[in-house]
Amino acid sequence: MKVLCVDDEPINLMILERILGKKYKVISAENGPKALEILQKDPEIQLVVTDMQMPGMSGIELIRQTDKQFPGKRYFMLSGYDITQEIQEALDSSLISAYFQKPPDFKKLDEALQENF
Repeated sequence: MKVLCVDDEPINLMILERILGKKYKVISAENGPKALEILQKDPEIQLVVTDMQMPGMSGIELIRQTDKQFPGKRYFMLSGYDITQEIQEALDSSLISAYFQKPPDFKKLDEALQENF
């Protein structure tokens, strides 16, 4: 089971890799354009966990582009901030499957990932 984790902060990627790597094959990207590159090369990735605030391309922008190019994937949003109207709309429209404020409850994140595989 492959999970793509996208975050511009290397420490967050290390934490996600260490914790989620116990159950999943974790692939990391430090920004949206890199994540799109990875998805083009590896269409087997089904789940994407992305930070919201990243330079150049937000998590929502990444998800919208990815959803058009690679339909059928499931998306999970992480943010260091409270839920925004944009994130709420993405949840309401089922663009994203779940939202977690950083630091996430990794047990709940794992449960959400399991439900969507």
